[in-house]
Amino acid sequence: MEFENEDKIKATILYHLRRKKVIGGVHTPFDTLRRGFPGHLGGEVNKVSKELVKQGFLITKPDPYGLQVSLNKDKLNEIEAFIKKILGISF
Repeated sequence: MEFENEDKIKATILYHLRRKKVIGGVHTPFDTLRRGFPGHLGGEVNKVSKELVKQGFLITKPDPYGLQVSLNKDKLNEIEAFIKKILGISF
């Protein structure tokens, strides 16, 4: 899969979290968002992930062992529409 622009990276991150049902009270470590991407895109994925937090698509939960993230259940329809628009995958 090619990752030439930020929207495709955003949609892929959101798709992975949505597919695994990491919504609301279910969290995953922030560091695992880079998994599945080529190593040279690690910095770009971190930057895009922080943008998703600012946009409100991801919510954060600080823990003693690291930052946890999950999808914002209030914006789930927007997230699914974005994934469908960019990747062409519907739920």
